[in-house]
Amino acid sequence: MNFVPHTENDRAEMLKVIGVKSVDELFRDIRPELRARSFNLPEGKSEFEVIQHLKKLSQKNATGLVNFVGAGFYDHYIPAAVDALSGRSEFYTAYTPYQPECSQGWLQSIYEYQSAICALTGMDVANASLYDGGTALYEAAMMAVRLTGKKKIIVDSGVNLIYRTMLYSYTFNLAVEFVETPVVHGQSARDDIFKQLDDTTAAVVLQNPNFFGAIDDHSDIAAKAHGCKALVIEAVYPVSLGMLKSPREMDVDIAVGEGQSLGIPLSFGGPYLGFMAVKKELVRQMPGRVVGATVDKDGKRGFVLTLQTREQHIRRHKATSNICSNEALCALRAVIYLSLLGKQGLAELARVIYDKTEFAKSVFAKIPGAQVKRSSPTFNEFTVQLPKNADEVVCSMIEKGFACGFPLGRFYKGMDNFLLVAVTEKRTKEEIVKLADSLEAMLCA
Repeated sequence: MNFVPHTENDRAEMLKVIGVKSVDELFRDIRPELRARSFNLPEGKSEFEVIQHLKKLSQKNATGLVNFVGAGFYDHYIPAAVDALSGRSEFYTAYTPYQPECSQGWLQSIYEYQSAICALTGMDVANASLYDGGTALYEAAMMAVRLTGKKKIIVDSGVNLIYRTMLYSYTFNLAVEFVETPVVHGQSARDDIFKQLDDTTAAVVLQNPNFFGAIDDHSDIAAKAHGCKALVIEAVYPVSLGMLKSPREMDVDIAVGEGQSLGIPLSFGGPYLGFMAVKKELVRQMPGRVVGATVDKDGKRGFVLTLQTREQHIRRHKATSNICSNEALCALRAVIYLSLLGKQGLAELARVIYDKTEFAKSVFAKIPGAQVKRSSPTFNEFTVQLPKNADEVVCSMIEKGFACGFPLGRFYKGMDNFLLVAVTEKRTKEEIVKLADSLEAMLCA
């Protein structure tokens, strides 16, 4: 069935009005190689043919793999209530809540989400969410530049490379100087950071746990940074906050992170959820929107958009961002997930993950030729040095039914034999032991 309503004559008439002779001429400003990729499409197919084609493509996906891959995105259990509630039509099809009298349900859900993120991070104010963790980190960096009037940002290389790439890409045409510092024994290199800190520094960007899974206490870095009137930005793994020191306890100024682990499926890479929480005195430079609680003329509690620093709402030159649309449905899933767990449940979940990870480390340490890196404490991920190329090991283990981890050589030079292994509450002791046995058999073959 043809769903395109325009005939050849219709298209010819539209092109004539535009003033071009063909579709190719219309897109002549796009480079030919990019144009070919975008518009050189096959002939249309029927609905049945399309479904059959997609089924064949889906069969190429590796199914039934036991997942030990993390690197910022994790395979957590999602309670059925998260899907059931977030899938209700009043949420699933709701429009942006510009009119509070028509949007009290949505506004309250965002308010509760903000409250949950503040409770999780210990910070004063959270916004209504951002696209993803990388976008949130970039927005935090821009906040620091605006607030301090400085241009230098120190970035710990233990920060996820995906986030760092987004940060550098978004700022490519801006006069911002980035200085990367290494990690030492898996943690932030204090000497290098302190050496770079000076009166021109806008912010120090950190991550906890970092990309290697290492846990750190950044309180000393925060104290030094504040002495130079620089801000501290920390990307955090939200589930780990059921056990670890919160950003506020380390005196961090801006806490950001990827909220995928809060009830959002991996789903081939999205949609995901970026969260941001800040100290109260920084709120007016926070991007996006903030929902607040108030009372109406009859004294009844209600919810409104309290702060909107987007260019659609205020003068363009005063806007804090133009890429700050919130991920409201993903934020809803996050607050439902956190509500189902509760404070004690989150702490218990973190403890289960930590204990299973420690068990996995002890099992992997017995594999001949494999060395578990133990120079720093870890939460749910740890690094293993293998006697073979980690990329090759990962490909071989796929055939045995395991996605056994992330090969660090893809992101870090000189680490071709290093594997990052992630454990969540879904991984059983039997799966961990079986993975270790399969890996040992493959390495010793």
